[in-house]
Parts: sequence; C-alpha cells; structure tokens
Amino acid sequence: MLSPKPVRPHGAGIRGVNLSRSSLLFGGPFGRIFRALPPADFGADDAASLQALGALASKMISVVDPKDPKDGPDNEESGIPAAYTYFGQFIDHDLTFDPASSLQKQNDPDALVDYRTPRFDLDNVYGRGPDDQPYLYEDGRSFILGKPLSGAAANPQARDLPRSQVGDAAKNSKRAIIGDPRNDENVIISQLQGLFHRFHNMIAAKHPALSFSDVQREVRFHYQWVVVNDFLPTLIASEVLDQVIPHVGKKSNVRLHKPNLEFYHPKDEAFMPLEFSAAAYRFGHSMVRPGYRLSETIGPLSIFTFDNPLKGLTGFREFPNTWAIDWNLFIDLQERDPDNTTRTQLAYKIDTSLVNPLGNLPPSVAVNPNILALRNLQRGWRMRLPNGQSIARAMGLKPLPDDQIIIGKFTGDPADIIGPIDQIDQAFKDNCPLWTYVLAETLETDVTIKTTKGSKTIKTRKLGPVGGRIVAETFIGILLTDSSSYLAQDPLWTPSLAVNGRFGLRELIASVL
Repeated sequence: MLSPKPVRPHGAGIRGVNLSRSSLLFGGPFGRIFRALPPADFGADDAASLQALGALASKMISVVDPKDPKDGPDNEESGIPAAYTYFGQFIDHDLTFDPASSLQKQNDPDALVDYRTPRFDLDNVYGRGPDDQPYLYEDGRSFILGKPLSGAAANPQARDLPRSQVGDAAKNSKRAIIGDPRNDENVIISQLQGLFHRFHNMIAAKHPALSFSDVQREVRFHYQWVVVNDFLPTLIASEVLDQVIPHVGKKSNVRLHKPNLEFYHPKDEAFMPLEFSAAAYRFGHSMVRPGYRLSETIGPLSIFTFDNPLKGLTGFREFPNTWAIDWNLFIDLQERDPDNTTRTQLAYKIDTSLVNPLGNLPPSVAVNPNILALRNLQRGWRMRLPNGQSIARAMGLKPLPDDQIIIGKFTGDPADIIGPIDQIDQAFKDNCPLWTYVLAETLETDVTIKTTKGSKTIKTRKLGPVGGRIVAETFIGILLTDSSSYLAQDPLWTPSLAVNGRFGLRELIASVL
C-alpha cells in the first residue's frame, strides 16, 4: 500500500521511500533486506537526532595530527595488506555506477543519475563498451593507456590513465578518460583502475583469436573469483562466511556445497540493499591509513592535502609521472622487511575509529559536512535504516550490550578507547546506528604475514555476524542473480591464471607487472 508522503524524509526525498517499508515492491535498483523493521531515530526531533549523531561522529575521529602520515608499523595496523582497502573501493564503484558522482554522493539513491547494474560486471572499467565509447579503446578490443609512469622498479610497465584537459590548465585539472570518473578520486584507486586496463590488455594480447566480449568475460570471471575466494575471506570472519558460502572454506564448489542466503531475497532482479550501501559496506573507511608510501622514493604522502598537491594523494588531477606505485608496498607480492620503509603497508583495523584526515575532507571531496563519520551516520539516518540491535534480533542473534559497543581504536591500549556508546549520548542506549554497530561487532582473529624476518602474527579485526552476513549475502546474492556471472554460467570454472592453485588479488596484480 502506498503512503501519501515519505515518513520524515530529512531533506531531499529518496526514490522509493514512499512505498510501505514492508512492500515487496520496495526492490529494484535499491531496496531493503529488513523491510519491516522500524527506522532508528536518536532524539525527540530532527534537531536532537542530528545533535546526537554529531556527538558520536566527533568521538569516532582520531585525535592524531592530521598531517602525520604515520609512516612505519604502529599498533593500529591489522594483518590485511593496504591494497584490500582500495580494492574494496573499486568494488563499490563497480556495484553502483554514477558518472557524476563524488564521495559526497556515493550510494545516495537520489544522486544516482545513471545507475546501471548491481552486478560484478566491471562497468566501472568497461563503461558502455567499445561500440558506445570507442574513445576508451585503441582498436575496439584493448584499452588506450595513459603516459608511462616511473619511480617503481618492480612496476616497469606502469601507466597513468588517459587524460583530457578540463578548464584552466594552470590548475592541473586533467581528468581521467575512463568508464567511471570516481576511479580517479585518489592516486591509489587511479592506478588500480589502470592495472585492470592492463589486465584486460594482457589477456587480449595472449589470446588474439578471442573477441572483445570473450576477453571481457575472462576478465570478469577472474575478477569475480577474486571477490568470492579472496576478498570476502580476507575481510569477513570465517565463522560468519562459512555460513553463507561453505564451499570456500571447504575448498570445493557451489554445486557441492551450495550458498546459504537467509536474508537477501530479490523478488525479480538483484537490488542494492540500503543496509549494505549506506552502512555495512562502509567498514572500509576505518581501514584507511593517514597516508601511504607509493614507492621507495615517493612518500609517505597524506591521503588529502589542502595546500601543496605534491604532498597528498588527492585525485581528479594529473600527478607526477614519477609516482608509479610499487605494488609490493601495498600487498605481499614477496616477503619484505617488516621494519623497513619498503615493507608491505597494512590496512588499519576495522574498528570504531577513523583517521584524522577523514574528519576534515577537502572541498574537492565533500562539503557540509566534511566529516566522513558524520556523513555516514547522517546518511544511514536519512535513509531510515534500523539500528544494529534490531537487525541482530531479526537475524536470530543476541545483540551486543551497550557496554560492548566500544568507541575508539581497537589497539589493545585502554588509552585509545573513548568508552561505551551509551556514555556518549543516552539516545544510543540499545539504539546503535547500523554503521557503528558493524564496526563495533568485528571479531578478532590471528592473521599471519610472511616477512624476511620470519612469519609475523597480527591480531586482526574482521566483519562479524551482522556486518559480515549483510556484505556476504549481498555479494553472493548479486552474483547468483546475474546470469552472466561465473557462478551462474559455469559454477565449476577455475582461473586459468591461477598460481599453484591460487588466484587472489595478489596474483591478479602480479600477473601484469
């Protein structure tokens, strides 16, 4: 039944919000997994809710100097290589396509002016293909690459993205000519996009008899395999993931051990759950480091800069041609000295704290508010998401008590903890915003990395029973619904580029270096 107007829309209306939350029609491109649960509010009126969310956001931003990129090991690190942070961002841009987007619009249904498909089809790389966007391709079959990049001996074929001048040349406003402009929003995601161009071109060159669509299918299948068999196990606790895709832990296949989707049930076609896009999948923001070293000679550089662009990794511009990424610094392609500046940089732990630069986003990224934690909290509230405890109960789980929803950095040092969420504001008593709940419920596991000084075990936080389940079921549900995915077309398929039976992000990157 249609309601006459949106329920407390908090500003601009959201497409579909005027449908009953329990309606089966609330699907399509965007929808909800838990349609019948009541939305969370954090005060008697909008002003009170905004005030409470602002107080929480301020506690979720680290007080560390925002200009300190913190080069070197520290106790906020996980055992997850930093490349997975940006591969997660790359995946997000694949699932939601918006050619006019920026971080401030990302995953906002009203802002999606050219939404394509909630599929793992790499439309952020391929755009509309060589027929509709021939300027992306040099021969209708391979990608046009940008200028050569130097500075990383381990990545001699590094190339920038092709670029065109936009506006004043003095402002260095050369924008990337790619399928999705968001994949140029920082230097790291930009070069990851370029790596996928090279991956496609490599397969096309190795198999000259294959058509463009055949090469594209091979690239997509390899990418989807990495998502299922490497990305999800790296980020989600095994006891949670095994409930959804048991075949990964058992090293079998989806025919022998079928996926188990208890909550993600698209009616006619795959949809993008708001619980995923506006909350659970935003876990990656807590993994971002204050800065990164690009190579042995470049860095550390802050993720954002307000003055000298040569000191930061801000995107949407042409960066120096000496800034080629040494991917060994972002993923363990080979064993490195863990105490040297050429070590593999590690993502920060998934916890309820974001690094300080994300508390003051530059105008080129976001304005009003420019605090990422507040943007996430407000977005979830405006989209009328249930609180974390309600979703836990709907999943048949015992919710975390308030004294276990801890705000701060999960380093093991009591000085890094702010305190339980209900001490920040009583509005959060048994009423935790879903995004914060997902970050707080992460499960600790030991991750071992190999170094030149032997194996090193690091306490690492992975997504828990609510966040992990939402992310895993959304990923697998989309793949199973997509008739062009490898799970649908060839569930026994295995990667031709596997190395010793393994193909993950590490092998994908190594294959084009």
